[in-house]
Amino acid sequence: MEVSRQTDSSNEMKPLRKKSVEFLIRSSHQLRASPIVKYSALSLFADRFLPSLTTLIKMRNKIGSWLLRSMEESNLQLFSLISIWISSKIHDSRALSVKCLKSLGDEFIKDQHFTIRDFVEAEVVFLQVLNFEIGISNVAFIFLEEFFIQFKGVAKVGGLVSFEACMDVMDLLYEKEETSLLFSAPRSLAASILACFHSCFICGHGP
Repeated sequence: MEVSRQTDSSNEMKPLRKKSVEFLIRSSHQLRASPIVKYSALSLFADRFLPSLTTLIKMRNKIGSWLLRSMEESNLQLFSLISIWISSKIHDSRALSVKCLKSLGDEFIKDQHFTIRDFVEAEVVFLQVLNFEIGISNVAFIFLEEFFIQFKGVAKVGGLVSFEACMDVMDLLYEKEETSLLFSAPRSLAASILACFHSCFICGHGP
């Protein structure tokens, strides 16, 4: 019976995960976040927060916050904004303000109205779920950017490869839970994305 409940919980999380990741990507564009902020946020949220959250739910929510008692879509949308906020604090010289994030939440989160106090509480809960471990040096985007610069320097076809297209591929991979597992090996994933585009151009089928 317990195994059945856990399976049901995992199945319920799948569509919510996809929607919340898509919301994070859209929100990053709305906020004009830099790519490193966006992909660091995706790493924090999709690679670490959501898997930890599923475990917490199975353990009957040891943190005890009302934000975790019911995993509604609106709550996950809030946490996705929190991941952008934390990432912005790490990477931006002038981080996004909580008022800016709340304004976007007021516009696009339809099922719940979150106050500034809710945002502050959600940030603490987010960090608790991650055990306050927010190191994000092992992000696929960082390796992709590094490899892309090297690739352009050594191969003529490198100038034809669109970096934006490479990022679009990463977005698509993040949106599906099955392919998002590839981000557990970020260096290999970044190299594979560039190799894929290189092969396309060599074969005469460039995007």
